[in-house]
Amino acid sequence: MKRIFITGSDGFIGSHLVNKLLIKNYKVTALTYYNSFNDIGWLRYIDKKFKKNLKIVAGDVRDFNFINNLIKKSDIVIHLAALIGIPYSYKSPKSYIDVNVTGTFNILESSKNNNIKKVIITSTSEVYGSAQKLPMDENHPLSAQSPYAASKIGADQLSLSYFKTFNLPVVIIRPFNTFGPRQSMRAVIPTIINQFLKNKKNIFLGSVDTYRDFNFIDDIVDGFIKVVISKNKKIFGEQINLGTNKFYSINEIVKFISSISKKKYKLIKNKNERLRPKNSEVDKLLACNKKAIRLLNYSPKVVSKKSFFNALKKTYNWYSINQNLPIYKTSDYIE
Repeated sequence: MKRIFITGSDGFIGSHLVNKLLIKNYKVTALTYYNSFNDIGWLRYIDKKFKKNLKIVAGDVRDFNFINNLIKKSDIVIHLAALIGIPYSYKSPKSYIDVNVTGTFNILESSKNNNIKKVIITSTSEVYGSAQKLPMDENHPLSAQSPYAASKIGADQLSLSYFKTFNLPVVIIRPFNTFGPRQSMRAVIPTIINQFLKNKKNIFLGSVDTYRDFNFIDDIVDGFIKVVISKNKKIFGEQINLGTNKFYSINEIVKFISSISKKKYKLIKNKNERLRPKNSEVDKLLACNKKAIRLLNYSPKVVSKKSFFNALKKTYNWYSINQNLPIYKTSDYIE
């Protein structure tokens, strides 16, 4: 039985990934961010029948000694922990360096020290900035249009340096915009859904003319699983996009959700507090996923317009049932 250590396990993608790994009978050590409430986030909803192979540990990726000791006896490391959210990175950029760069260094150095067999680093499509060519392959120029994106570029480049310098078996996975059940209300799709669920006639958004390659959570988790099970050594030292090679504007997303909810709306766009600074806004993100197909045999299922609409509907229905969970402060994301 392979032993997997995963950071950021209590979050949106992390919790779905932990669940899938447990179903596949992996032994998982899940790192959650230490807090005085002993809150383990979405891991509280893991099916009890799988918990025999799950060890939950609270801590902080910024603490090297803690990570170095915890990572021992693991076969594979999956590093998802990060400070996310672009708007907050304008206010507290050093925090992003501390968590995203220093935290990644601690994972890399500890993995080197403990001879980890595979280290999976999670990147973001934001490292590319606005598209200079479409679709965007892994050779697309990097352009940090926010402190968050800059911190992730730093983490990615540091990871590649550990592969080149120390032959650490690193793989960088770069998911494009992910959506689905459990996503934070700060993200655009849950924010739109929440406003419809609250029966708001006015839908408040920032820029609605931006385009994103939206990926359903099940497909992104499948991409990570493909890396976990892969025996192809050619994946080491590679940056691999996970995307659909399809994109939709935010305006189109609003129309889809309006159709799902069967509710009419008036769109109030360019709401000041929802806008990024002009030079920070990323206009288009569209993944070229040929490398993932070639190296991982990756095959996302939510690609067609019909399947995308159905995934949005599944997401909408989940929020309609779970919108009042204590973990969500829905009133913060309405106006």
